[in-house]
Amino acid sequence: TMRDPYEILGVSPSAPAEDIKVAYRKAARLYHPDKNPDPAAAERFRSIQSAYELLADDARRRDYDLLRQRNLIDDPLQEASSLWASYIEKVIS
Repeated sequence: TMRDPYEILGVSPSAPAEDIKVAYRKAARLYHPDKNPDPAAAERFRSIQSAYELLADDARRRDYDLLRQRNLIDDPLQEASSLWASYIEKVIS
């Protein structure tokens, strides 16, 4: 499964489209394989692109947000575990 696109771009789920675009451009510049020699940069860049493609499309973003809400309601323990694991991974790396 894909990581949370909001987390990937470092924006809040309530962020307006303009903030998402700014975050995308900043992250894309930082991780673009032509600018960043790190071998992991290409994979990171692809995840940034995928996250932006999802969040930049109003219909896809709305569907994703509904899915996030449903996951919190249907299986809150699993969702909390996933969010916590993602947080720990981010802190460690």
